[in-house]
Amino acid sequence: MSRALGLLRGPGSGTGRVLLGLAGPPAAGKSTLARLLIDEVNRHEGPDTAAYLPLDGFHLSNAQLDRLDLRSRKGAPETFDARGYLALVQRVAADRFHDIYVPDFDRTLDEPVAARHLIRPCTRLVVTEGNYLASPTTPWKDARALLRELWYVDADPVARDARLLARHTAGGQDRPTARHRIDTNDQPNAAHVENTRPTCDWVVRTDAFAPAHRSA
Repeated sequence: MSRALGLLRGPGSGTGRVLLGLAGPPAAGKSTLARLLIDEVNRHEGPDTAAYLPLDGFHLSNAQLDRLDLRSRKGAPETFDARGYLALVQRVAADRFHDIYVPDFDRTLDEPVAARHLIRPCTRLVVTEGNYLASPTTPWKDARALLRELWYVDADPVARDARLLARHTAGGQDRPTARHRIDTNDQPNAAHVENTRPTCDWVVRTDAFAPAHRSA
C-alpha cells in the first residue's frame, strides 16, 4: 500500500494523474488488490483521489464472440477490444477536466457493462488491471507506455485453480464443464501472461489476502 501512496507523494509526482497497472494470470487477485489499493489511497488522501479502470470492461460481448467463433476462448487476448481499452487509457492520461465513465464486466450477466466506474477530474491515481497489460505487442505496449509502474500480481497456482473452479461453477457451469474451460482456456491464457512477468516493475503475491475476496 505504501508503494502506491509513494507514487502520489514521491519525486516526480507533481500535479499530474498517475496510472498504475496490475498484470497477472486469471484469478491471481488483480481486482482484489486494485480495490484494496484504491480504498487505502482514498482513506489517506480523500474521496475520489483514486479510481478503477478494469480491462475486463473491454471484453467483447457474447454476440461478438459468437460472430467471431471465439466464445470458447473468452478471456484470451483476441477476445478483448484492446484498441478501445487503449483509447480510454489515453483519455484518462490526458483529460483532467471531465468526468470519465469506465465499463466493467458483470459476472452474473457474463457480459461487459457500460459506465460502472467513474474517474473524476480530481482523481490523481487510476489503478488499471488486466491479464495482458505487460504484453509486448500493439496496442498493449502503447497502453503500458502511459503507466507510471506496472506490477505483476501472482498467487499459488493451486489457489488460482480453486478460485477459477469456484468462479465458473458460481456462474452456472457444472464441474466437468468448468474443469474443461480451465484446462483448455484459462491455463493457456495464464501461461501466456506468465511469460510477461520479467518485464514488470514489481511482483506482488496475493496469497496472504486474496482468498477472502473475489479475485480477477
